[in-house]
Amino acid sequence: MPADRSEALPTARRPHRLAGGQPGLLEPGASTDPYRLRLYRILRTDFPLGYDPGLGAWLLSRYADVALALTDPRFTGYPRDGAPRGPVPAPLGLCRGSLVCTPLPGSGTDRDPGSTPATATAVERAATASAVERAAYVLARRIAGRDQADLVGEFCRWLPAGLSSPEPNTPVRTGGETADCARHTGLRERALASFLANMLDDPDLLAAVAGGAGPGAGPGAEAGTGMLLGRAWTETLRRDPPVQIVLRRTRTEVRVSGGTLPAGAPVACLIGAAGRDPARFAAPDRFDPLRADADPLLTGPAGCPAALLGRLEAEHGLRALLTAMPGIRWADGFRPASSGVLTRGPRTLLVRPS
Repeated sequence: MPADRSEALPTARRPHRLAGGQPGLLEPGASTDPYRLRLYRILRTDFPLGYDPGLGAWLLSRYADVALALTDPRFTGYPRDGAPRGPVPAPLGLCRGSLVCTPLPGSGTDRDPGSTPATATAVERAATASAVERAAYVLARRIAGRDQADLVGEFCRWLPAGLSSPEPNTPVRTGGETADCARHTGLRERALASFLANMLDDPDLLAAVAGGAGPGAGPGAEAGTGMLLGRAWTETLRRDPPVQIVLRRTRTEVRVSGGTLPAGAPVACLIGAAGRDPARFAAPDRFDPLRADADPLLTGPAGCPAALLGRLEAEHGLRALLTAMPGIRWADGFRPASSGVLTRGPRTLLVRPS
């Protein structure tokens, strides 16, 4: 493990230290880039268990400890995140952990009485995917003829915000009902922006997607492209999670790698640190959809409406952009950069559509 060399960084890029040398998670400068600041690395190596007074919680940064806190019944949701008291992953990824979560797609109130639940669900999901696809293509065509466009402001923000019409602040509708947890679109916007940034940074991946979904591509090619996009989406949620911190609370004393958590203690699971733990992931800073050590734990509940919509928006969004703008690339001199330590994502994605 490389030694901490944060003291060699310019003062403005050094993580602010609390008493005892522990980096302060919410101190000035920490939210700019906890990865480049080596904040997460320092916490994993030197302070695997420490109390952050600014956050008011004990910090867990190693993958093994975070996984324990997310799945072990000795931890429960805190505060009011709807997390179950049992061996089920806590809300994370795009899931907000609502106590009342409208299933996606639809509530089933408009189903044909003669249809089976499985058939109705398949039809409704197809309708939802079709709505996402239509909205994505409308938005992509709007910016296709420009010399330069910002995908965050002109695509990532609008696609989650409104599927029935490409207007901002229109609630997502599925099967005639509004999915409560899908109305909160900010996290999906950040996740979509991170996904597009990762894909646009890799011309070979873009070429593979474009080739598998282009004119003349057979069913096998489309299926392969869909699998690649799904893996790229999962990899984005590991490497660049929109929610960097998930709060939990201990129900009893719990032993972790850095010591013992007391009973009734608030615990901050640092998802951003755990997702790049070299003890769990090979070359953790590298975006690699084909990695052999992929792990779905950090992506959140598979059946969450917000998670399902997020993946549909990523897959159909990228396909629409590549169809409308086959030559899309970064604007001259632009490099994507994310910010935030509670929630995180790129603020701008400047591209040349052609």
